[in-house]
Amino acid sequence: MKSTLFSGAALAAVLVAFAGSAHADTTLKIESWRSDDQAVWDEKIIPAFEKSHPGIKVVFAPTAPTEYNAALNARLDGGTAGDLIVCRPFDGSLALFKKGQLTDITGLKGMENFGDVAKVAWTTDDGKQTFCVPMAAVIHGFMYNKEAFKEVGVEVPKTEAEFYAVLDKIKANGKYVPLDIGTADQWEAATMGYYNIAPVYYGGEKGRDELINGTAKMTDPKFVKGFEELAKWIPYLGNGYQAQSYSDSQNLFTLGRAAIYPTGSWEITGFKANSDFEVGAFPPPVAKAGDKCVISDHTDIGIGMNAASKNKDAAKAFLEWVASPEFASIYTNSLPGFFSLSSAPFKVEDPLAQEFISWRKTCESSIRVSAQILSRGEPNMDNQMWVESANVLNGTETPAEAAKKIQDGLASWYPLQK
Repeated sequence: MKSTLFSGAALAAVLVAFAGSAHADTTLKIESWRSDDQAVWDEKIIPAFEKSHPGIKVVFAPTAPTEYNAALNARLDGGTAGDLIVCRPFDGSLALFKKGQLTDITGLKGMENFGDVAKVAWTTDDGKQTFCVPMAAVIHGFMYNKEAFKEVGVEVPKTEAEFYAVLDKIKANGKYVPLDIGTADQWEAATMGYYNIAPVYYGGEKGRDELINGTAKMTDPKFVKGFEELAKWIPYLGNGYQAQSYSDSQNLFTLGRAAIYPTGSWEITGFKANSDFEVGAFPPPVAKAGDKCVISDHTDIGIGMNAASKNKDAAKAFLEWVASPEFASIYTNSLPGFFSLSSAPFKVEDPLAQEFISWRKTCESSIRVSAQILSRGEPNMDNQMWVESANVLNGTETPAEAAKKIQDGLASWYPLQK
């Protein structure tokens, strides 16, 4: 009798153990280059997902940004990559999809929350397949020192004429550098200069598509206009701006020595932490009153599924959650200045972040003109934009010369621009 009872108890234990094993948690691993986001993922994003998805555990395992592409490619090729892949925009991620290493998620639940501009960085050239869920974008514009504006007696400009009138008054006051940007690192002249202000003049996505389709050229007046505006900035820049680095510009502004800083929303957290004054923001001015404003709402980061994942159902559940308003709110508010691309309503808590994202309601969104297709050849258009934008700001080339060099570069390798 005792032997029979023992056998029953033992069998019950085995069955319990088997049942526990059969329902063990699935663990998803996320590959990313954003190691600076580790705390946000560990403390906010992952706990929120796991709370609503019992049985799925998530591990965020970033790689150093400079090593990410090579390390990720090696892990994908070797079959050791994580289930979820944080996607850089455009060609790098597109190449992974073409190799069959990222899954087609075109029909994923929640993708209806993202428009064509939001998805363009992770969609095939023909627009038919999407392979990463858009996570966030950065919005370009101008930040300004509210105390300086009050002291000088100027208001936020809306038009080109108002913008230069404000700069003239700040310059006449003499206390502040009117426009805080340098050219030592070159990239900021394009990223915070041309890419920031030029979409207003060339028509945003319409103009960008025309370049890709070959129906417009960089030497057309509407593209040259952005360089012409950069040239008009020269009298308002600080002494020795040619040797001024990106970090120099950041310090100049946060120390209260500059009034206006051409930049983007990625600066919000740092500037609010390091400035003793209230920071405001305004979008790129339009040519004249009544014109439609256009902002560079640039796709920055997405996430997709490793096609070789052994946990596809769990990975799909995570991607669907990333496409939800809940994720949009958590991510946007945890990283002010990195805005969800979702069209679904979600609340933004930071006042300065609210200002930036409010422009989506009144302005057309576009992305950087060189980001899609046009930087695949040599010379690389994006790299040329850095050099030529800096040359224009330095006064060593005219706007027309800069535009011609970029057009000549495109024509040398891109068939639709020959």
